[in-house]
Amino acid sequence: MAMARQIDLRILELLAARLCHDLAGPVAAISNGSELLDDDDPDFVRDAASLIGESARTAAKRLQLFRYVYGWSRGGMAGPPPHQLAAEYFTGTSIECAYPDAVRNLESEWQRLACNLLILAGELLPRGGRIALAPAASGIEMEVAGEGAGLSPENLDALMLATPLDSLTSRAIGAYFAGMLAEDLGQRLKVTAEPGRFRIVCEAAG
Repeated sequence: MAMARQIDLRILELLAARLCHDLAGPVAAISNGSELLDDDDPDFVRDAASLIGESARTAAKRLQLFRYVYGWSRGGMAGPPPHQLAAEYFTGTSIECAYPDAVRNLESEWQRLACNLLILAGELLPRGGRIALAPAASGIEMEVAGEGAGLSPENLDALMLATPLDSLTSRAIGAYFAGMLAEDLGQRLKVTAEPGRFRIVCEAAG
């Protein structure tokens, strides 16, 4: 396994910006809903409470998965297993996620990479679809299918760590981080694509 690479400050800044962006929506909805609880209309208050509950659940499931993907320590793992975090992350969405036993049984380093790829894939399925993880000869692979599914040139370059640090953006930082995790495992990520479908496969670096 390759030595863990040093994280450039710019990468940390972009990751923080991206996480704040992904959490800002549900947190703002909680705040807006709480302001409506003083309304005199019982139905309106009930709808506001429902909005608060749903937004809180969305924020919580995102936080749990983000904690594992971006804050996991090699010393161990606390909380639900990765496949459960992934299942909860996509609950209530139009995305189906297959996380088979063969992937669940891999070491945590590999499942961390798998969950990072799942987050990336979810962003690339604006109209919903299906994500399937599977073991591969060198580690894992992921197949993504759905209307409009596809990697932008920006994400593709980031995934292969071909983007200069000063050109990275918060839109592509998730893909770049996935490439870094793969590199730390002695792997590189290869992408094959066709309309409405793409696959990301680990290959031994070099």
